[in-house]
Amino acid sequence: MSEASARYGLDDLVTLMTVLRDTDQGCPWDVKQDWDSIVPHTLEEAYEVADAIERRAFDELPGELGDLLFQVVYYSQFAREEGRFDFHDVVDVLTAKMVARHPHVFPDGTLESRRPVGVSADEVETAGVKTRWEALKAQERENRQAVSVLDDVPRTLPALSRGAKLSKRAARIGFDWPDARGVFDKIREELAEVEEAADHQDADHVREEIGDLLFAVTNLARRFDVDPERALREANGKFERRFRHVESALAEQGDSLEASSLDEMERHWQAAKRGETSVS
Repeated sequence: MSEASARYGLDDLVTLMTVLRDTDQGCPWDVKQDWDSIVPHTLEEAYEVADAIERRAFDELPGELGDLLFQVVYYSQFAREEGRFDFHDVVDVLTAKMVARHPHVFPDGTLESRRPVGVSADEVETAGVKTRWEALKAQERENRQAVSVLDDVPRTLPALSRGAKLSKRAARIGFDWPDARGVFDKIREELAEVEEAADHQDADHVREEIGDLLFAVTNLARRFDVDPERALREANGKFERRFRHVESALAEQGDSLEASSLDEMERHWQAAKRGETSVS
């Protein structure tokens, strides 16, 4: 392969980060960064990956995935500078963990081992795989001396996602409604409590009760195997599309939002809904 056509590899990426962080020859911005300052960028990059996938913008995805990978390299460099670990340790720990969590794929516990020839993935009993996966994760939590089944649910997750994970973790040990009807009843109860707090014009209590209502909704999403974060993102997108249609329709009439009645805006909103239905 000629030098012009050579492709960069993971080691090149690690070298790049080392140079960027060099106090004499590196980038001043990168040199100033630390564990905490990079976290917001990591969260943003993860969302940009999700956004590209949801938009099916696969031509953008290599770049977005690269930006997310760069965050891992960043943290690994911080750790190497402090003598804690390096990027290769991250890869090693990840690979070993995934091999251990997939005994139905790597029966001998090594990356080289395989299922017997003739046994397809479809023949592996799904429930058994899930049970083993949860048992292995429970053992990992025990090894970390966790004192609660909720200990390793990250606090930095978006609130809806974290709520779903907390309730899912509690449900695994039986702390759950017997069926979805119980969740519907809980949502009605929480909504009534929001209304009661609003009637008393207690802002703090309203906020608390709305939080309880949202948490109950995450349980409903869990019951129907729906990612609440994705569902809300899609609802946001739907609202944005319809509202932009209202803006455009009014502008074509020579009207503004401020000068239009609610009935007029609602008419265009319903037209946007009908348009989406006819397309689907």
